Amino acid sequence: MESEKLNTLITTYPETGDNTVTAIRFDTGKVWINKAQHFAKVPKAAWEFYIGGYQPAKKWLKDRKDRTLTWDEIKHYQKIIVALVETRKIMGKIDKAL
Repeated sequence: MESEKLNTLITTYPETGDNTVTAIRFDTGKVWINKAQHFAKVPKAAWEFYIGGYQPAKKWLKDRKDRTLTWDEIKHYQKIIVALVETRKIMGKIDKAL
């Protein structure tokens, strides 16, 4: 999580609210954390990306259910999405090279 690429966020967090994770779901590029707030512009490929038996984009939020996210945590989650997209790109390049 130290790459400079992670500082170029591809998602947004457009709605104000209490930032409490109560209900997690993905719907058309949005990862909802409660009835009013979501991360927007989340690539489906990042949401559906698995490492081992887990979806990191889902698990990270699930581990914070019933908690209020800080602004640092919101930014960290957005960096996770970038990392997942970049990892998928690298994996694709490796697959093509084989």
